[in-house]
Amino acid sequence: TMSFGPNQPLTARRVGARTAVALLGVLLSFGLVSAACSSDDSDSPATTSTSTTAAAQKATGDVTVSAAASLKETFTKIGKDFEAANPGSKVTINFGSSGDLATQIQSGAPVDVAAFAAESNMTTLADASLLDGKSEVFATNSLVIVTKPGNPKKIKGLSDLATVAESGGTISLCATTAPCGKYADQILQTAKVTIPADKVTRGQDVRATLSAVTDGDADAAIVYVTDAQAAGDSVDSVEIPTEQNAVAKYPIAVIKATTNASASTAFMSYVLGPEAQKVLSDAGFGAP
Repeated sequence: TMSFGPNQPLTARRVGARTAVALLGVLLSFGLVSAACSSDDSDSPATTSTSTTAAAQKATGDVTVSAAASLKETFTKIGKDFEAANPGSKVTINFGSSGDLATQIQSGAPVDVAAFAAESNMTTLADASLLDGKSEVFATNSLVIVTKPGNPKKIKGLSDLATVAESGGTISLCATTAPCGKYADQILQTAKVTIPADKVTRGQDVRATLSAVTDGDADAAIVYVTDAQAAGDSVDSVEIPTEQNAVAKYPIAVIKATTNASASTAFMSYVLGPEAQKVLSDAGFGAP
């Protein structure tokens, strides 16, 4: 930043009063102009510098994200919000079962950021030294029973799922390789509820599991609270008591093989930040 130095003092000599006044006027005039120039020059470079710094902090380029199926609505919005906040960036998201996504990354799929519905899947990648730094939990979730609208089978709790199955009904659960499937099996075991295997249909991920009910192929399903909320009036929800429920922790991490570490790290930070956290909270996710 350039600024003018103070005016050099003049060596005063004895001059007539009129000449002194005239000289003083010139000096004052010059001083005002000099001050104005100093102020303008000082502000201009500072503004440019701040603008340049802000621009330098913006993320640019492509970011490919592998995210759990239960994050479909929230991460679709978060991705668009991130792009709006970072002109020149492009977020592409591949949704699916966390287990399948982890396997794809282990097989060399070109992924920059992973966001899963279970810490165990992220631990698998960490143990294989595939993460760039540590993962961080950005949200939590729990499970709920969903039924057809009106709850025609009058399901009130987990034990009723076995009753419905024994009377010829079908219960939809996530695949055992998906976090939602592991959580469902866990809470059924905790509640000492056994559903005959031939009465269970398994969805590849939580969205496929939910669809079995909305499409009429199953009488009830165990899915995440957030998926039931997203389904709206197409299903009814039956709460699972806290003591029988499970808490799903959602971790996010940058993949070591990323080709855009700067933007990938920026996206992860954005997910952990207030704007994205509000999107997640509005969708029913719990705080980290």
